[in-house]
Amino acid sequence: MRRLICLTMATASLATLLACSEQGPGVEQASPEQTAGLPTPPTTEQEPETAQASPEQTAGPPAPVTITVTYDNNPYDDRLRTAWGFSCLMRLPERTILFDTGGDSSILLHNMERLQIDPKEIDVVVLSHIHGDHVGGLGGILNRNSDVTVYLPASFPQSLKDEVKLYAAEVQEVHEPRELFDGVYTTGELNGGIREQSLIVKTDEGLVVITGCAHPGVVNIVQKAREIAGDKVYLLLGGFHLGGASASKIESIIDSFEQLGVERVAPCHCSGDNARRLLREHYGEGYIECGVGRRVTLPPKS
Repeated sequence: MRRLICLTMATASLATLLACSEQGPGVEQASPEQTAGLPTPPTTEQEPETAQASPEQTAGPPAPVTITVTYDNNPYDDRLRTAWGFSCLMRLPERTILFDTGGDSSILLHNMERLQIDPKEIDVVVLSHIHGDHVGGLGGILNRNSDVTVYLPASFPQSLKDEVKLYAAEVQEVHEPRELFDGVYTTGELNGGIREQSLIVKTDEGLVVITGCAHPGVVNIVQKAREIAGDKVYLLLGGFHLGGASASKIESIIDSFEQLGVERVAPCHCSGDNARRLLREHYGEGYIECGVGRRVTLPPKS
């Protein structure tokens, strides 16, 4: 049994605590307006830490940056399950980051297993915003690996922050833009009705910007990323929040991308089929078809 934390978006506070069993693939998914449940933290003793390799044991050039979409409502890899929501894993030379956790931990963990991703390799979890289709899988991840730092918007309710701490995970609250560690930045909380942060990673090709739902506006996020990290945007990946947007609005956004120098786009989740089609037509080879299981490889920042 696990506990399910449900938060009303009107007040963004703890509303009720329910007992429920782990969801399977046939169970109805939580709506984007709900936040996810965190299973009861395990009470068993932690496994002993394994010895880390010394700097002298490492050799060769730094590993490339890889981004793997682990949860999405758009299909890509037929072995994986689709569901409304978003999550991706970024492997950097020195850290592994899970950005968002989708809406259901059983689906996220299934996909990670098929992709041969061990939750224990995750060092950092970044949560973009409070909606359940982005934080719903967090409890399942923390049950497998609580030795992580969770970067979440400061506007998250204290009750949820306390729940995360029960797993002995470190909580870092994000309000202003800042560098999280070498070459990795957060936009800070941007307001678009829902407070949301996006992730910025420096590579030799330029900036990689990862968005959850882009509630503050995807063009605003790109502008903020350039302002913070001082470089062009090579790749913009994630939810663009353009489902249902008119063709004229989407074309205006594409014009803004061009003026801002966005070189490649990989829209998924809430971007919408029409936006994906128009972006594909405009960007040609610069368009990356994105869905669950898509993997993108980039050189690291030298």
